[in-house]
Amino acid sequence: MDAMNALNVTQSLIPSPKTFCVIRDMNLDAIERLDSSDIRPILPTLVRMGWCIPLDTSDEWSDRRKHIQQMLSGIEVINNVVNLLSFDFHALEMDVRKEQQLRLKLGSNASDSLLITSLADGLALEFERCDGIRKLRLLLSELISIMAFVRQTVHQSQQQVTGLRPSELFDNEVYLDEVSDVLCIAIAELPNTLLIPDVVEALLHVKNGTALICRIAANFAESFGDICLTLLNNGDKHDDESFCGRTRITALRLLCRMNPSEALTVRAEAVELCRMPSLTIQLTLDYIENRDKSSDCLPQTDIVSFITGILLGNDDRIRNWFSTYIRIGQKKMDQSIQTSLVDLRKQLLKSVDNLVQNGLKSEGSLESGVSEGCVLIRLYCALRGVANMKFTEEETNSIVALIICHPPPNQIGIRFVSLGLCMILSSPLLITSADNEQKAIEWIKWLVKEESYFGRITHVKSSFGEMLLLIAIHFHSNQMTAIAELVSSTLGIKLPIRTNNLNRIKIIFTQEIFTDQTVTAHAVKVPVTENLNSSVAGFLPVHCIYQLLKSRAFTKHKVPIKDWIFKQICNASPPIHPIFMPLVEVYVHSIIHPSPKLSSNTTNEPFSEEEIIRIFKYKVYSVEDNSNDYQMEGTEKEVSCELTSQLLLLYFVLLYEDIRLSSHSKNTQIIDRKVMKYSPEFLAQIPIFFLIQSARNDQHNYGVIISSLLRLVSHHYPHLCLVKDWLPSEPLNPRELTSKSPQVLTQNERQLFLNSFDSNSPSLIVSVLERLLTLPKNYLWPLAPDFISKLPFLLLPSTPRQVRQKAKIVWFELNSIFPRKLWVMTVNVLRPKYFGFMPKSQVLTWSDIMSDPLHVLRCDDRIFRNAELMEITLHMLSAFLAASRIHLTHHLLETPSRSPEEEKDREELRSALLTAQESAAIQILLECCVAKPDETDTNLLTNLREVQGLICSHLHQVFISDPNIAKLVHFQGYPNDLLPLVVAAIPSMHICLDFIPELLGQPDLQKQAFAMNLCSYLCKQYSIAKSFSVAKLCFNVSTTLVSVLPSDKRAPFFTNVLPALIRMCGPFPPLCEDAVKLLVQLSQINMSCLASTSPHFMFPDA
Repeated sequence: MDAMNALNVTQSLIPSPKTFCVIRDMNLDAIERLDSSDIRPILPTLVRMGWCIPLDTSDEWSDRRKHIQQMLSGIEVINNVVNLLSFDFHALEMDVRKEQQLRLKLGSNASDSLLITSLADGLALEFERCDGIRKLRLLLSELISIMAFVRQTVHQSQQQVTGLRPSELFDNEVYLDEVSDVLCIAIAELPNTLLIPDVVEALLHVKNGTALICRIAANFAESFGDICLTLLNNGDKHDDESFCGRTRITALRLLCRMNPSEALTVRAEAVELCRMPSLTIQLTLDYIENRDKSSDCLPQTDIVSFITGILLGNDDRIRNWFSTYIRIGQKKMDQSIQTSLVDLRKQLLKSVDNLVQNGLKSEGSLESGVSEGCVLIRLYCALRGVANMKFTEEETNSIVALIICHPPPNQIGIRFVSLGLCMILSSPLLITSADNEQKAIEWIKWLVKEESYFGRITHVKSSFGEMLLLIAIHFHSNQMTAIAELVSSTLGIKLPIRTNNLNRIKIIFTQEIFTDQTVTAHAVKVPVTENLNSSVAGFLPVHCIYQLLKSRAFTKHKVPIKDWIFKQICNASPPIHPIFMPLVEVYVHSIIHPSPKLSSNTTNEPFSEEEIIRIFKYKVYSVEDNSNDYQMEGTEKEVSCELTSQLLLLYFVLLYEDIRLSSHSKNTQIIDRKVMKYSPEFLAQIPIFFLIQSARNDQHNYGVIISSLLRLVSHHYPHLCLVKDWLPSEPLNPRELTSKSPQVLTQNERQLFLNSFDSNSPSLIVSVLERLLTLPKNYLWPLAPDFISKLPFLLLPSTPRQVRQKAKIVWFELNSIFPRKLWVMTVNVLRPKYFGFMPKSQVLTWSDIMSDPLHVLRCDDRIFRNAELMEITLHMLSAFLAASRIHLTHHLLETPSRSPEEEKDREELRSALLTAQESAAIQILLECCVAKPDETDTNLLTNLREVQGLICSHLHQVFISDPNIAKLVHFQGYPNDLLPLVVAAIPSMHICLDFIPELLGQPDLQKQAFAMNLCSYLCKQYSIAKSFSVAKLCFNVSTTLVSVLPSDKRAPFFTNVLPALIRMCGPFPPLCEDAVKLLVQLSQINMSCLASTSPHFMFPDA
């Protein structure tokens, strides 16, 4: 109150806003219209303009000077001010500097002065009686004394002065005008000695100093910003309610009243510097008061928006600074100390009361009033949660009255209600009184009753009903942290909510409004959100279902939820909402894993195969029969977006099978409960590869789900993760399709394709195949059966290479759509007995080929000399081997062992079966590389050569993926004629050097001979130290066998081995000596045998 009185008293001593405006703009016409009382504060500036020699010597300015002199001539004190300009200011400046140096000395007396020699009377009387030059000296001496006092206080780091420094000259208002004149002239004439910032800081410590500061700012209007910045920089950061702080605030408020256009700029500067928070409040209230006088609009919105911008802004530094101020102010209020925070709270409370009294109307508009109410609720939440402000009883009642208002049924009304709910949850103390608690309960019951009406009128996809339901679910499951996160996300403020304060609200929600069974039954009846995607904000029914699934509420009360989740998945649209992933996951767990607190039969029901297939009837990969099967005339469309729903159902199926298989071996209850298993025939109808590729190519819409799908597919469907299938193909230019009917277009393309093959014209066939490559994938797949039926045509010798190449490209393009179905069709059409039509009983299914992958190689012999079809065959072989491998793994998981020994035996049998399949496939492929008697062409570009290259490349991939297969194949052996080809064309053959010593240790002479021949070609291909050591071992073994082998075995063995040993000497010459010794030893033994068995051969004359 003292500060307000001082502000009102000083207001009459400062220049008026009109005066400051005209002197700032140098509007001489407006100055002439001012009263003498308005001109008096700025008289020093006007006198200097009229009597000092100007730099501008133009006639225009000369006329203006004369006009100013004529205007001021009627003022009585004008001569006194003019006389101040006639002094020698250079000499005075020298004396002032000496005076300043004297004041800097320690121990100097306050009465010591070089500017004034002696004072017969007091300072005030001397100032009144003396002439202008003496007045300058008296004022400067007193001012320098005050400045020295302030500087010494700051230098010694003492506390700020708790009161005014007495001064006869500055304390008396009678001398204020004259002191102002002298001071302004001195500052203007001594700019290097009397710095305005220093003078302003000194004047804060004397009475009437704030009025003098305003007069200085008026006479030096260009320095207004510097004066304000000086006062701000030296202000306190938090506690600015001290005496010096209040004086500084008074000075700045007077300056802003004198120059209202800069008030908000000064406030913004204070906020940016994090200085004087009380000043920002006072300036805002002053601004509101001035605007209220000149406008009919409600002024409270500015203070609300200002505080909201600070507490809810992005600058943590400013938010923490203002929060500290509120905490300090709260402590002072508890001690009954009056602060500016009290004025702030009164103004905010006035805003709340105005809204409540006007029925949420602001400026005559209900919508703007509700918006203002939303801002006020968020502001009070921030004051309570961020700044820790305690509400008074009056504030509590007003806030509750605002919250329980009934907003209009529109989007902003829903927002208002949601914020009100969060306000109650974040500040439970609002309903500590019985009256407020009863009001809150009735209001929440009204929300439950009116929720459907709000949603129907506003046509919004999310409403406060879902939020009420979600809050009740969290309370029932005792997830207080989730409630805190819900409140923080709705308010957009991170609030520290103490969970123990929510106990009373928990009782209200769980016992008086939403019981556990009521929540569960109500949740199922809530309509699903149509076209749900990530752009739909707010709290949705799906969030409530998710929380209830987590808490196992549906299984506890035996409420079926399958149909609701299935319908919501069908109503999904891109981009996929993030809630779908955890929803599907928790739903799958609730199907497979019973709750530990409930019986084993309390699980949810999975989607049936028929339900899922109904969604997959629409073939996203093909336009074939979609309109007939899915969009029947007169039937409402079941799915919002086919691709999105199919991706979510695919994720459900894959995750379900993954968790089911992993749980089978860990939980025997699952085996006893007979959890439903999706059949292989059903899984084969899902276009897994196409769906994943579609999601992968549209990361913006399906990036949420793609990583989880890739993880599951790579684990359970490795045959769909072959490297070649995932490499980007050459970009094609799809043809623009203008046909209105997909069926007509497909039929035209099919007829054109069949006619081209019937014509036996290679150029026409190539043209049609190129035409197929320009079709979009969903238009290309309907032609797959016709294309596959023509693959045997490629085996004819008359088929040109270009046709085969184009056909291969088309096949791999089809392979990127539905590979599993394509592989089955291809294997069946390439079987050796029949081409074209096959009896149904002989058609192989996916399960047949997966159980025995060697069906792929039981094909027409001509394929083994057709490079294009051989490449296709090898690709399918790799896929089916991988499928067989994971099929056996799944079989073991579905039938867990009873004991560790049984599990070990089963694993060994599985490994043996897989190894036998893979090694048999490799042996068949190696056998295909052997040239037939009629294949004696030495040309390098033969069909045999191409096939050998493809097979060797395939074997290289097999060997590096599993070196044990390479070891097994070489222990089994293969024709020696293939060794040069295999070693040269398979880069991974160098791994054989690791197991050749073990192969040499076998008792079978054929295996030993094969090892030495293999070693000889490896030495030739890899001339390294390891090869040399293995070759040395071969010579040692040969030397040993020379002496131990019987004669009937020695000759066949060494006949086969000696060329290999000689071959090793090429890359390693040091072995020549060992070879010579071996040959000599072998000759000696042979001669000895001949001498004993056939003496007539050695000695014919005997």
